Amino acid sequence: MPFKLKVNGKSASVDVPGDMPLLWVIRDVLNLSGTKYGCGIGQCGACTVLLGGRAVRSCTTPVSAAANAEIVTIEGLSADGSHPLQVAWQEVDVPQCGYCQAGQIMSAAALLAKNPKPTDKDIDSAMNGNICRCGTYLRIREAIHKAASTATSASMRATSSSPTESGRK
Repeated sequence: MPFKLKVNGKSASVDVPGDMPLLWVIRDVLNLSGTKYGCGIGQCGACTVLLGGRAVRSCTTPVSAAANAEIVTIEGLSADGSHPLQVAWQEVDVPQCGYCQAGQIMSAAALLAKNPKPTDKDIDSAMNGNICRCGTYLRIREAIHKAASTATSASMRATSSSPTESGRK
């Protein structure tokens, strides 16, 4: 069945079964490999994308639920890695193995778009369910605080609205 999607500001039509997980549409049909497969049951957060500005697990979200909604993947956050979260992630040296980081950053983007000055408790709550097997949770929290302190509100809102091809408004 054909579905119209808007991924990273670009329209796409995909002819896939309605119950196909959004993860596989993103990776295998649209060839965007930044979103990772982790567990397949929505428990680890590696597959997190933004759907209408909300962080969702794409491995358990059917493509039918994403039709006509704005989808942002890690590739759409910024084309050149200049999003405040991506910069903070590098400056704080968050990644160790890096596998979970796309999902971590997307969850953090949803948080900061909604709450530009989160407390530790806000961060812990929003990031709950994003598992880092390397245990970089303290650096993740530090990077989120750093991004919040250096970001403009407009740069954070760009993640929850319609980015252009470059990933920004």
